Amino acid sequence: MIYGITGNTGKEKLWLPVAQLIGWFMERGLSFCLHRDVATGLAERRLLDPSVCEGHCSSDPARCADVILSFGGDGTLLNSAHEVGARGVPILGVNIGRLGFLAEIEVGQVQQTIERLEDGDYKVDRRMVLQVEMDNGVQLETSWALNEFVIERGGAAKLISIDISVDGEPLNTYWADGLIIATPTGSTAYSLSTGGPIMMPGCGAMILTPIAPHMLTVRPLVLPDTVEIEAAIRSEHQPFVLAADGFSHLIEGAQTRFRIRRAQHTVNLIKLPEQHYFQTIRSKLMWGLRNEKAL
Repeated sequence: MIYGITGNTGKEKLWLPVAQLIGWFMERGLSFCLHRDVATGLAERRLLDPSVCEGHCSSDPARCADVILSFGGDGTLLNSAHEVGARGVPILGVNIGRLGFLAEIEVGQVQQTIERLEDGDYKVDRRMVLQVEMDNGVQLETSWALNEFVIERGGAAKLISIDISVDGEPLNTYWADGLIIATPTGSTAYSLSTGGPIMMPGCGAMILTPIAPHMLTVRPLVLPDTVEIEAAIRSEHQPFVLAADGFSHLIEGAQTRFRIRRAQHTVNLIKLPEQHYFQTIRSKLMWGLRNEKAL
C-alpha cells in the first residue's frame, strides 16, 4: 500500500507523531506520500530531512495513495474527504483533537493499525453523501457534504424564512435562525447540538433539524434518503449562508432555490473489525459512566 499523509497543520501535536511514523515507514520500506503543507512543516521544524520531504510530497496525496491517513479531529477528516472527492480513496482518521466521532483511532495506535492494514485486517465503511444543485447559477466551492448542509441567516439580527418541499410536496415554512439537512454521519455533529436524533451511519436517511425555530411545535424530522428536498429562501433583501461541512458560501438574492438529494458517490472510511458504532457513542458521549461522587 501507499499511504497518503495529511493533517491539521495548525495543531502542534501533529508534527512529532507524523515524523515518527515516517521514520517507521522508512525502516520497514513502506511507501508514503506527504501532503505538501505537512512536508513543509516537518522540514521547517527540522524533524525530517528536506530531501525526504521533497521526494515524498504532493499537493494532492489522493492521486498516488491507496489509503489517506488524516491526522487531526473531525474537521480535519472532513477536509481530507473533500480533498479526496469522488475518487473513493479510503480514509483512516487519526485523532489528535478532542471529541473525534469520525477519527477512528488515537494517535498512539497508528503503527499497530497500519500493520493490520498491511495484513488486510480492516473493512471499508461507505458513508452516504448529500449533494446540492442551485437554480440561479451560483457556483459553490463544494457542492456536496458528508455531514450536513446548513442554511443560516447571513449576519442580520432577524430570522430567515425557508420553504421546504419534499419530492414536490410542501412540507413546512421554517422561520428560524436556520435549518440543518444532515446525513446519519452528521447526526452527531451540528444537528446533535440543536436537538437532532443520533442515527447509525448505515441508516438510509436524512435529518431536517431547525436551528432555534420560532414555533415550539417544529421538531427535527427524519426522511428517507431517496427523496429530493427543495429549499426556497423567502426572506427578501436578506443574504443567507449555505454551508457544506463548514465550507460557507454567502448568497444574496431573493427567492433563491436549490435542491438537495443523495449523491452518487460515497466517502469511504477505514474501520477495524472489532470497532462498533455503539462503542464510539459510549466512549465519545460518555454514556454509561457512573458518577461515583453521587453514590
